[in-house]
Amino acid sequence: MPGQLPPEAIQYALQVRPLDFSSSSAPTPSSLIHLPQLYHTTPATLCSCRLQLLPDPVLCTCRPAQFFNAVREGDIDTLRAPLEAGLPANLTNENGDTLLMLASYHGHAPLVSLLLSHGADPNRLNDKGQSPLAGAVYKNERAVIEALLEGGANPHLGQPTAWQTAKMFRNEEWEKRFEEVARTREAYVGDAGAGEGSRGEGD
Repeated sequence: MPGQLPPEAIQYALQVRPLDFSSSSAPTPSSLIHLPQLYHTTPATLCSCRLQLLPDPVLCTCRPAQFFNAVREGDIDTLRAPLEAGLPANLTNENGDTLLMLASYHGHAPLVSLLLSHGADPNRLNDKGQSPLAGAVYKNERAVIEALLEGGANPHLGQPTAWQTAKMFRNEEWEKRFEEVARTREAYVGDAGAGEGSRGEGD
């Protein structure tokens, strides 16, 4: 029977033979990971989607598109194990939308935080030049906006920017919030630079 593979075994397998998560086509046998005698198991196939051991020669027919469906639905449990096993947090679909972009647009704050914790880039734009933060502002997803800002999202990137989007919809709350974030970050950079200069002069 299929068994859940220990996280360390999944990580080992990904290092030995990385999966190709960039294609939306069904995996071929060559894209599957075989783990003979790992943890004293019999030869088995690691399903590239469910991260389970499947009896050889069962082949995984799932597609990476399921990850994008999962973020749209806010299915955090489907994403957690793959991310821990090495699924790229910046996985991008054919439209240039990252997992983070879709999670943000659909208002799934816990999933946004999970992706950010695994290194998702909050400032990566899609093919239309849109940012995750602008999408969240458009949908007025308060918790998502705060999570993205905490993760380093820049409200002045993209077309339109998150700040422009807030202004377009006359949302003064977010306009002021983004201005506050900009001032805080500028002050932090200035203080950090002054600190480096002081240490240099004292050396």
